Amino acid sequence: MARRATLPVTLLVQAASAAAMVAPTVAAPLLLQRLQLGAAAVGVYIALVYLGAMAATQLGPLCVRRWGAIRTSQLALLLSATGLLLLSVSDLRVVALGAVIGGLGYGPITPASSQMLSRTTDPRHFSLVFSIKQTGVPLGGVIAGLMVPPLAGWRGVDAALLASAALCALAAVSAWPLRRALDHDREPGAAWPGVRRLVEPMVFVALHPVLRSVAVVSFVYSMVQVSLTSYLVSFLHGERGWTLVAAGAALAAAQTAGVIGRVGWGLLADRWLGPRHTLLVLGAISLGCGLALPLLAPLAWPSLLLALLCVYGATAIGWNGVYLATVARLVPRADAARATGGTLFFTFLGVLLGSPLFGLLGTALGSLAWAFALLGLPLAAVLVLLLRSRWPVQAVHRSHA
Repeated sequence: MARRATLPVTLLVQAASAAAMVAPTVAAPLLLQRLQLGAAAVGVYIALVYLGAMAATQLGPLCVRRWGAIRTSQLALLLSATGLLLLSVSDLRVVALGAVIGGLGYGPITPASSQMLSRTTDPRHFSLVFSIKQTGVPLGGVIAGLMVPPLAGWRGVDAALLASAALCALAAVSAWPLRRALDHDREPGAAWPGVRRLVEPMVFVALHPVLRSVAVVSFVYSMVQVSLTSYLVSFLHGERGWTLVAAGAALAAAQTAGVIGRVGWGLLADRWLGPRHTLLVLGAISLGCGLALPLLAPLAWPSLLLALLCVYGATAIGWNGVYLATVARLVPRADAARATGGTLFFTFLGVLLGSPLFGLLGTALGSLAWAFALLGLPLAAVLVLLLRSRWPVQAVHRSHA
C-alpha cells in the first residue's frame, strides 16, 4: 500500500506547500496596498521565505532521520500554515516573521519526499516519478492563482490566506496513514548536530563533480522560475492593465503548463535525451521566451501573450523533476535526503538572490518585461556549462540495488 500511496501523498503535500508559498505573491497588490509598500517588496518577501528555507533544507535530512519523512512533512506543513496566518497581521515585523516561518516549513518538504520516493520507486522511472511529484509545485501555483483572487475579492485577502493555510492542514492529515510504513526506520534519539554537521550536505555536493554542476544549474534555473511565478501577476496587472482575476488566471495557466511540462520533460529525460540534454533544451527555450516577452507584450493580442507565457511556464517551471531525479540517481538511497538537501541549498540561494534582484532590476528599468529578457544572461552562462559538462551515463542511470 505504501508504495502505491507514496506518490499521491507526496504530490498533495508538495502542492499544498507550494500554494502556501505562492498565495501571498498572488495577493501582492492587495497586501502591498495595505502595508503601503512598493512592488519591490515582493522580492524581499520571497528572499525572507527562502532564507528560512535554506536553513531548513540543511536541517531536513536530520529531521527525516530523527522523526521520519512523514512526520517531518507534517511539521513543515503546519509551519507553512502558521506563516500564512502571520501575514494577515498589519505589522511589518510580524509579516517578516511569517515569511521566515513559511520558509522553514517549505525547506524540508523536498528532502523528505525524495527520501520516500527513492525507497519506493524503480530507478528506471526516477525522472518520470520525481517529475510527477514535482508537478505539485506548479499545481500549487494553479490552486493559488485560481483560489486567491476571487476569495480576496469576495471575503478579503485574509480569507484567501486562511484558505491556503487550511489546505496545508488538510495535506498534513492526509499523510498520517503512511507514518508507520515510511517512518519505521527513524531514530528518535539522534543527536542534533553542530555547525559542522549542518553544512555537511553542502560540502557533500561541492565535492561531487556532477552534483556540483547540477547545483549550479539549479541556482540559475530557480532564479528564472521564481521571477516568473512571483512577478507575473504584478507584470500583467501593473504594466499590461489586466484585472487581478485575469492576471491570476494567466498565472494558473502558466503553472498548468508547468505541470504538463514536468511530466513531459521527465519522460523525455528517461526515454530519449537523458537529463543533461533535457536541461539544455529547457534552458534554451526559457531564454528565448524571456527575450520575446518585452518585444511581444506591447503588441500581441492577449491570447498570443498568454500562449507565450504558457511556453515560458512549461520550461521555466518544468525543469525541477529532472534535476531532483538526477540528484537521487547519483547517490545511494540512504544519501538521497542529504544530497537533495545539499543541492537545494544552492537552488534556494538562487531564489534568495534572484527574486529581490529581479524586483530591483524591474524597478530600475521601469519594466518587468525587460527584466525577464535580462535573465537570458545567466541562462546563457549555464547553457555553456551544460554543453561543456560530461555527466557519466553509468552514474546517472545506475541501479540503486
